[in-house]
Amino acid sequence: MIEIGSRRRNQPAPPHILFEALTQPDRDPARPWLHLLDDEVRPSVVQAESPALVVWSSLWLKRPDATVRFDLPPEQGRQGTDLRWTLFVEAPVPDAALVGHLRKRIGQLINANLRYTFGQ
Repeated sequence: MIEIGSRRRNQPAPPHILFEALTQPDRDPARPWLHLLDDEVRPSVVQAESPALVVWSSLWLKRPDATVRFDLPPEQGRQGTDLRWTLFVEAPVPDAALVGHLRKRIGQLINANLRYTFGQ
């Protein structure tokens, strides 16, 4: 697998809450966040090690080989979680436009939609 994107950002929730949100995106119907586009499918949890790691299957019909890894270490010295997502694909690497789209979508889903469900 080839890494084509990664981003780290603090989330206000602790690791065990983010772990639940990533492994059960519909757990709180009052706070939906996994809003998929027409060319996306709901990911499956491929690997989960509570509360520190979640790996999703692909979200994209165009790249069913893609996986997204979420590392959920506690934030050192602050509240919350220093969440890192990393996007992997098998060769061949997609063109720059598609890579940009895939990275932007993960960023939107995790660093915007999910984050906003925790009031930030």
